Amino acid sequence: MPKMKTNSGAKKRFALTGTGKIKRKHAFKSHILTKKTKKQKRNLTHIGLIANVDVSNVKKLLALK
Repeated sequence: MPKMKTNSGAKKRFALTGTGKIKRKHAFKSHILTKKTKKQKRNLTHIGLIANVDVSNVKKLLALK
């Protein structure tokens, strides 16, 4: 059976932590930032973790499962 291919969109968006959790960036922080408040932009800077519901799907995309 051939090797699983990693989804190239997923490998750009997600990263593993040392403990095996999956990190992600927040959306809405790339453009049209003038109408967003400083507080909103600051809070979008922090890195989030994938919700437990989505972990199995993201692991399949990253060929970890």
